[in-house]
Amino acid sequence: MSGSMDGSMIDVSSDSFWEVGNYKRTVKRVDDGHRLCSDLMNCLHERARIEKSYAQQLTEWGKRWRQLIEKGPQYGTLERAWSALCTESEKVSELHMEVKTALMGEDYEKLKNWQRDAYHKQMIGGFKETKEADDGFRKAQKPWAKKLKEVETMKKTYHSACKEEKLAASRETNSKLESNNNPEAQKKLQEKLEKCQQEAQKAKERYEKSLEELDKLTPQYMENMEQVFEQWQQFEDKRIHFFKELLLEVKQHLDLSSNHRFQTIYHTLEDTISATDAEDDLKWFRSNHGPGMPMNWPQFEDWSIDLNRTLSRRETKKKSSEGVTLTGISQTGSDQPVKTTSSASNTEKTPDWSDEDTSANPFSTNGNGNPFEDEPSSPGISVPVRALYDYEGQEQDELSFKAGDEFTKIGEEDDQGWCKGRLKDGQMGLYPANYVEDIQ
Repeated sequence: MSGSMDGSMIDVSSDSFWEVGNYKRTVKRVDDGHRLCSDLMNCLHERARIEKSYAQQLTEWGKRWRQLIEKGPQYGTLERAWSALCTESEKVSELHMEVKTALMGEDYEKLKNWQRDAYHKQMIGGFKETKEADDGFRKAQKPWAKKLKEVETMKKTYHSACKEEKLAASRETNSKLESNNNPEAQKKLQEKLEKCQQEAQKAKERYEKSLEELDKLTPQYMENMEQVFEQWQQFEDKRIHFFKELLLEVKQHLDLSSNHRFQTIYHTLEDTISATDAEDDLKWFRSNHGPGMPMNWPQFEDWSIDLNRTLSRRETKKKSSEGVTLTGISQTGSDQPVKTTSSASNTEKTPDWSDEDTSANPFSTNGNGNPFEDEPSSPGISVPVRALYDYEGQEQDELSFKAGDEFTKIGEEDDQGWCKGRLKDGQMGLYPANYVEDIQ
């Protein structure tokens, strides 16, 4: 071993743990342990954000497509199968939100608390454990390092004496070879050589003695260093075991395949899709929108005064045992007309599912959802009117208003009792003519 001492420390001359100062790597491992705790917390926090973001995207996707499916032309068991995909996304979203909650509420907090309990910050900076490790190694190494410094000094003295001895011997030899040999000078050179030889011998003996003393200290030095090292091995052992247990818990939270609720979601999805029955769907459509629909065929009716007006402009399936009527006339005892609608007439509002414009909403009638945008209002018609009753539009192309609301009639009444109007916010649509009165 070689090097130069600086206080109780010397410059490292090899990569061995036993070299003075090389224990610093073990001390640094304490600081690294604290940093690794922070790194793992950041890792879990980032994964939790990903889980939350994915859950939100699933929820938004499921909600949006559920609305589109419900408004679209799909029907029957196939509609339920398609909607089951939206249900799956909502359920899986809930599970991923639970993963996020577990990562942050359990794993992250557990790691944060363990880091706080294992590493104690000092007022002057750094950690108490780091200082304890450094002090322990320094104390165990100090006697041996001190003796090593003496060995290095004795070695330098011995090597310097050897150098002087060699120089004296060279001078004495050269003097003998000179022709004008001076006996007196020759004698002095001889004496100088002998003196250097003696000094070199003494330096060698001190150097060897110093090495012997260092060798005697080495076993105790190794034992003390082993004890301190083992102490911080145990400290690191606790961190490694804790990380292992924590990562297993994280795995358990992330592994949705072992969650019975996750498996149930896909069993339910499979069952719903498998339950799709083309024959049942076709029968339902025939009964509700085809030749199987009941019909109030026209019959002779006597004329009578009736303030109620025919409001329906499309066929409506009534939610009663009477079946479907075309007139939709309600004898409720009031002057307020009743409008009934039919999903069968949705054919005139059926969204275009072709590939002509894939960028537009497939369920809107036109680009912005206003079915009247392309329909010019009747020329010369602009009459202010006031609503007599509340009316809630039943179709996309109908207006909704409250009794007392004022707006503008922009089209003449049709043969079914409907007028076209424009609300104050610019929305245009149809409304029952006998629900309003002209403003004088």
